[in-house]
Amino acid sequence: MSLPFVKLFTDGACSGNPGPGGWGLILRHPASGKELEASGGAAETTNNQMEMQAVIEGLRLLKTPSKVEVVTDSAYVANGCKSWMPNWKKNGWRRKEGKQFKPVKNVELWQELDSLLAMHDVTFTLVKGHAGHPENERCDELAVAATQQFK
Repeated sequence: MSLPFVKLFTDGACSGNPGPGGWGLILRHPASGKELEASGGAAETTNNQMEMQAVIEGLRLLKTPSKVEVVTDSAYVANGCKSWMPNWKKNGWRRKEGKQFKPVKNVELWQELDSLLAMHDVTFTLVKGHAGHPENERCDELAVAATQQFK
């Protein structure tokens, strides 16, 4: 039996870094045409944390294991999930900096992402931010609007 396919478009925003921030997402089920938008934020956060939170919130919305294409403009999130996380886990959630190991930044968010990614078949598509990609632009609008409540 094949998994249901969904597209998850995400973006994060921050006013100051750190500062008040927001995330936005669009979750689309192409087979049914259903679409859901969501957003939220935090009073004191970073842009990377909001980029991660958008993906976390989108994956949390899924009720059953799914095939998910995450479309993001965050190389940090895409590379972290695709390339960096396996080594971080192998090294006790530490990253190599020079000859030393340092704790991974945002480790709680990475660990939550790791557990959510394990429930689904997830691929990442990296798009250029602020370049006219309709869903990325809409997610940015949602994220920026969510930031306003904390200013």
